[in-house]
Amino acid sequence: MTAKPKSRRSRPVLHAATVLALLAGSAYFTYALRTQEQAQSPAVHVVLDSKAASGIAAGETGAQKWERVKSPDRSVLRDGAGQVLATFTDGARTATLTGPSRTFTEPANTTSRVVTENWVRLMPEPWKQGAETQPWFKEWFKKYFGSQEDDLFAFAFQYGDQAPVKKDAQGTAYAGDASFGPLNPAGSAGNDLRLEQSDFYDYLGKPYAFRNGVTKQPQAPRYRAMDCSGFVRTVFGYRARYPLLSDDVAGAGLPRTANGMARSAQGKDVIPLGGVGPQDRPASIDVLQPGDVLFFKLDARTKDRLDHTGIYLGTDTDGHQIFISSREEADGPTIGDKGGASRLDGNGYYATTLRSAKRL
Repeated sequence: MTAKPKSRRSRPVLHAATVLALLAGSAYFTYALRTQEQAQSPAVHVVLDSKAASGIAAGETGAQKWERVKSPDRSVLRDGAGQVLATFTDGARTATLTGPSRTFTEPANTTSRVVTENWVRLMPEPWKQGAETQPWFKEWFKKYFGSQEDDLFAFAFQYGDQAPVKKDAQGTAYAGDASFGPLNPAGSAGNDLRLEQSDFYDYLGKPYAFRNGVTKQPQAPRYRAMDCSGFVRTVFGYRARYPLLSDDVAGAGLPRTANGMARSAQGKDVIPLGGVGPQDRPASIDVLQPGDVLFFKLDARTKDRLDHTGIYLGTDTDGHQIFISSREEADGPTIGDKGGASRLDGNGYYATTLRSAKRL
């Protein structure tokens, strides 16, 4: 008798909650915009390092030096002491800038603490060698180097458990605690308890017209919900304005699913997809940079399709390589251990199912 493939849903269940921790101070990601929001906001942690105090966050870098690095091809900006100030990868719009240190935690689900000086932002154009001399880059870098305006990490953590609701001028709630998706009427304990296929427009509860002329209508049961790829599309697309495609179709934009994203021509493949089997686990993940989009093969039922995606955050204070993703076990975005520890090192659930990574 053939054993039934193990579903990616059948994993140990721990406690469920997400506690958001972002930069504090007078501009801690605008969480104190309204009194009612501030009352709902999770604890905020402050970690300011010597670099920020000495003026790097304000753009006072002294002598600067550009250098070219391979695997992948990229340009690195260093200060006079040799410290990395920014990294720009050929073919990618994602840039990693050094700034004030922030701490991200989720104590209800994990003891992991991610303390990072990395601020991840999207440039208006993909990087190529010599772009540092271009007017568009000089203008962009002047605006964002040292800025504490919300970046990709800030966007990502604005959808965790207890994250306060944020509304735009039209009254649309564009951020706040997100669910993974509605309950599955046919689900069972440990197996597909929540439905997938909730995208950013479902979360918003607003129709969205894509550039190819397709308009998607939100489904009322999916309001305030986003699945794993919907979460990545929310952070990179809806919030950071990376072009989005309506479905898994060819074109200049981010496809709808994890499988579509991984196999698209967008950005730079820093860990190329070799296959989806257990033998296709990357031999090394040292090339990963904060902000990279990760792709996993979790569920045997999806055959040769990649079925989960998340965003790499970097290394936590215990030396583990951490990522954030939306998953049904935590019912939304998490860096926690519910449904498997959010670690890429070692031989845990997600570490062994990672198959590729892309720098958008």
